[in-house]
Order: sequence, then structure tokens, then C-alpha cells
Amino acid sequence: MKVPIYTTEEKTEGEIEISRELFDTPWKPILVHRAAVVEEANRRVKLTHPKDRGDVRGGGRKPWRQKGTGRARHGSIRSPLWRGGGVTFGSAPRVYEKKINRKERRLALRSLLSKKYADGDLRVVTPLAAERVSSKELRERLHTFLHGKTLIVASGGNRSLYLSARNLSRVGVVRADTLQVGDLLRHRRVLVEAGALNEIPA
Repeated sequence: MKVPIYTTEEKTEGEIEISRELFDTPWKPILVHRAAVVEEANRRVKLTHPKDRGDVRGGGRKPWRQKGTGRARHGSIRSPLWRGGGVTFGSAPRVYEKKINRKERRLALRSLLSKKYADGDLRVVTPLAAERVSSKELRERLHTFLHGKTLIVASGGNRSLYLSARNLSRVGVVRADTLQVGDLLRHRRVLVEAGALNEIPA
């Protein structure tokens, strides 16, 4: 399958031969949703761990005797009823990790790439690396493509591009070998460098 390569002026500059599966896979919304849920769940970290009455330091002695004082009975000053006591039914660390088969994850990525390409929201472009780091220059070079949030899929080691795009609020840059379904879902337009096509894990 041949796809056109565009310059930053949105003019075609030749074609590149790629695997048909990359941009010609049937749309599978259920599988794409599953892959996105797995990515978000695996990114989630549960850090809260409030202490219950057994975890709080102190409170090993009964504060006063059971009977005869006229006050309510208590067995520990770390009871949840007391100031400085433990938390009742506090949340505990959880494992939110979900799993998806590698073939399913790659199929979901190919399906979403194909959907973007069919809708005209994905373009293969010439290398975008700049000689120096400049957000202004990058914005001027990409002004014809910047319609909504735009994702640039670049080949690894393109440091000047990452630094230039870091200050552009509606532009994201991701290495091709780390591309995920969530990256594509969070951006309307996708620009893939021609040299990065073979690095996409799909």
C-alpha cells in the first residue's frame, strides 16, 4: 500500500510503501475502547492508605476503668470516635491493573490508525526535526496542520522537536515506538513522520 508524503506546506512529496494492515484495518470500536480502558487503568496508582485504629501509634492502655467514673466506656484513645484516632473503613491500596493480549492491543492501534487515515485526520509528513529549539518556528511550519489538538508521531532521538513542541499547548509529541491508543484518542489530528512508520508497534 502506498501513501503520500506531505511537506509542512501540505504539498505532496512522493509516496512511501507501507504494510496494508497499518492504514487499512477495519474499524473495531469495542476493541479500541478496551485497549484505552486498559491503558488508563494501568496508569492509575492508588497511594492513599489512612490508618485504622490498629495502625495509629499509641492507645494500648485503657484510658480509664470500665465502671464507676460516670463517663462512657472506652478501650483505646485511638478509637475512631476520638480526635487523633484511626479512620473507620478507610480506603486501602488496590491494584487496578488490567490485561489485554498483545495481538488485541496491536489490532486496536492499527484499527484506530486506519480510522484516522480514512477520515483524513492522519497525514504522513517529511521529517520535522529543526536545527535549533524554537516553539515559534515549529508553530509557523505546522500552521496548515494545526486544526484542533495535533499529535506528532516522531522517530526516536528527535530531541529538538520534543523541546520545540513542549511549549505549544495543543501540540503533543510521542515517540513512534511508544505510541498508544490513548495518544491517538486525545488528539484530533495526527502527523506521522515518514521515518517513524516502521517503528510503530502495530
